[in-house]
Amino acid sequence: MRGNATERHVAVLSFPFGTHAAPLMSLVCRIATSASHDVETKPMSLFQNFRHMQRRLPCNSFEELDTVVVSELKSRFQKFLNVGPFHLAWPPPLIADEHDCLQWLDKHKPSSVAYISFGSMMPPPPHEQAALVEALDASGFPFLWSSRGNVEEHQLLKGFTERMSSRGKIVSWAPQVLVLGHRSIGVFVTHGGWNSVLVLESIRAGVPIICRPALGDQKLITRIVVSIWGNGVWLEGGAFTNEGAANALELIMSSEKRKEIREKAEAFREPAMKAVAPNGSSSENFKTLVEVVIK
Repeated sequence: MRGNATERHVAVLSFPFGTHAAPLMSLVCRIATSASHDVETKPMSLFQNFRHMQRRLPCNSFEELDTVVVSELKSRFQKFLNVGPFHLAWPPPLIADEHDCLQWLDKHKPSSVAYISFGSMMPPPPHEQAALVEALDASGFPFLWSSRGNVEEHQLLKGFTERMSSRGKIVSWAPQVLVLGHRSIGVFVTHGGWNSVLVLESIRAGVPIICRPALGDQKLITRIVVSIWGNGVWLEGGAFTNEGAANALELIMSSEKRKEIREKAEAFREPAMKAVAPNGSSSENFKTLVEVVIK
């Protein structure tokens, strides 16, 4: 969603696939009033209409990602609609690379750099970050670390920056979609959240994942990534230790299994792009969603 230049208080839903933008509130109002225009005579109409909608479930994913799960959900909901990945369905925004991350990545070989980002909500505790720092130091792999904060105020990373400046770059923010799509990225070290599309962004880019889940559904998603899709690994004991982090980095970046893991990571890239193409599964599902909302 984006704000209108003249009416910033009105949320706007930018429809992909060649359709026009429309005020989001107008769609909500259509839902609220479609059952009846006479709220006084039918005071429950709004509630009834949302009850009618509750068996329609849009999801930021695509059909081909897990056909077994999709089939099960479709049996439980009248309309289970995969309409993602969202970041592929819309044209990419113009993002400033204020720290020259992409220029720095250009200097490195394909699949050689570890990209690290845990978001801003719940990064690993300091002792785990220190363990990851030591593992990166010992591994010799170049890395880009997006700390989502003021690096100068982060004493651990500040010292690490000074020590590792020759082969590492630590920034307060990085253009993540563009970074993950860069040829030099070999692994994404993250919390395994669905969005930030941390998982979906890495799937689109074909980048393997090292997951350190923190909260919510991240542990479940990590289990799917590791045990079902096979496009990533988790940490021994579920937390960063010097040895565990080093082993995970080596497994994806330099072990004999690296090719197998990367092939599995890249296997979803083409289906994701086809899903949001004209007449793709997500494109068609989005049209159905719009029809349901405005009906």
